[in-house]
Amino acid sequence: MIPRRRDGSQDVLAPARGSVTFRELVEPKRPYSLALTAERYTRFPEAVDRFDGRVYRRLLPIGRGGVLLSVEQEGPPSRARLRMSLEGREADSPAARDAAARVVTVALGAGADVAAFYRAARSDPVLESPIRAFRGLRVAGAPSLWEALLTAVLSQQVNLRFAYDIRREIALELGLRRAFGGDTYVAFPSPERIARETASTLRRFRLSGSKARAIAGLAHAFAGGALSEPEISGLPDEEAIERLTRLRGVGRWTAEIALLRGLGRADVFPAGDLGVVKHLARGLLGRAANASETEMRSFAERWKPYRSFALVYCYAELIRRRSSAPPARPAPRSPRARGSAP
Repeated sequence: MIPRRRDGSQDVLAPARGSVTFRELVEPKRPYSLALTAERYTRFPEAVDRFDGRVYRRLLPIGRGGVLLSVEQEGPPSRARLRMSLEGREADSPAARDAAARVVTVALGAGADVAAFYRAARSDPVLESPIRAFRGLRVAGAPSLWEALLTAVLSQQVNLRFAYDIRREIALELGLRRAFGGDTYVAFPSPERIARETASTLRRFRLSGSKARAIAGLAHAFAGGALSEPEISGLPDEEAIERLTRLRGVGRWTAEIALLRGLGRADVFPAGDLGVVKHLARGLLGRAANASETEMRSFAERWKPYRSFALVYCYAELIRRRSSAPPARPAPRSPRARGSAP
């Protein structure tokens, strides 16, 4: 559950037309920065996770009309508090509050403790600088394994902007929609909704046949109970990866990204990612050529048991350096390259 403010107080307001607003002030694991963490949602075409630089918003598929979650930070990372509000007819229901807790603690990383990672990596030559520059950054992801797996499948062998454009199209067409305050919000589609599609009908979202079949299979596995998040959550990382890779279209990279982004695992390192073997190897480790997956997996052993945090801080540093560097001619993109995970 979300860590609550110390006095345990909450506010429940009842506006007109039956809508309810539930508000709570919660304390994340500190230091914490919503601005640094949620910035990831602004890099790609996005309809589900909305962040304007100050307030994060997401429609939760609770009840018939949905519940709008809004999160805003008060105070600097060292004294951060998160003002959370839920709006909708079922905003004060246990289901809405549990769903909001999952978004805040896992997708926004507020339940992850980075203090031990900071202590372990304070003298690391690669991480020392980004830890100072991005204090409070967490792994931003999805509030469910289902959503993280589907997104990872979409990201296979294409650039992330294209993958998220397709994700956005799927959400806009198949997800719950609800208007709040004159703006329309979209929830991520459930596996039950996707399972009503066939592999053939899913191809209208610019999917290859193999990806359409993989997504249809995932939807049926979750909707029918053959695969469940509690099952995977109860397994150690390697066992969870082995279980997920039994599924059609799910290789080790896809499974690792899903554990990283969907379950908030602290020690997952997708060493085969293009961002790792190319950008991290060249941009931070000074290699003249790409590294191999085996080489990067071996290198990352020094960051155990915080390899997920290490990866995200490395990516943040790479993005910072890229934004401050002079423009360069783009290199041809390999059509077989795996999606990069920054």
